[in-house]
Amino acid sequence: MNKSTTKSGATDVWYAHPADRTSQTDDQRIQDITVLPPPEHLIRFFPIRGTAIEKLIAQTRKSIHDILHGKDDRLLVIIGPCSIHDPAAALDYARHLKEMREKYSDTLEVVMRVYFEKPRTTVGWKGLINDPYLDESYRIDEGLRIARQLLIEINRLGLPAASEFLDVISPQYIGDLIAWGAIGARTTESQVHRELASGLSAPIGFKNGTDGNIKIATDAIQAAARGHHFLSVHKNGQ
Repeated sequence: MNKSTTKSGATDVWYAHPADRTSQTDDQRIQDITVLPPPEHLIRFFPIRGTAIEKLIAQTRKSIHDILHGKDDRLLVIIGPCSIHDPAAALDYARHLKEMREKYSDTLEVVMRVYFEKPRTTVGWKGLINDPYLDESYRIDEGLRIARQLLIEINRLGLPAASEFLDVISPQYIGDLIAWGAIGARTTESQVHRELASGLSAPIGFKNGTDGNIKIATDAIQAAARGHHFLSVHKNGQ
């Protein structure tokens, strides 16, 4: 569910509007609510089951696992733009990177950095999913669709993708298309992100804290390696 505190988001809704405020003390700072399609809607529209894409992602995840555990002596290379703002430019970059992946496949496992969410120290553009048209229209429904479609197109080239998981709901929309995931410096210490990482299917890396402290990252690794019970959203939206 997309909640806006400053301006209206998308006007298109997929299901009935949510109930009005439950009391005078509820949602006092929420100006507008737009209901998003459930994850399964986009997954059915952009499926990968039984395709070469599904096979590529599964194989790359295994290769990364083997590299990290010393069973594969190749070097893992996560490379690409800071964040994605132009899908066409990202796809063009992916075509060139695919050539490098093939050329150096004997020594490198090349995975493209495809980051859709930008953590901000204060304020600013929060990434393609949050504001895909960079015009403060905040079409999150469109951002999720564009993100999933772009990931499918990149993977279809034979190039696996990596992404940072900043929001704890967005992985339900795109997580099956990611070969390697990251938890960033600003969220590595967050309990909900450690819980999220424990349940993600892709190998996950934790970044050091914003002050360079690596203990935060090692603590996060230990926490995510354990099983957790936590609140989340099912692919049917419940």
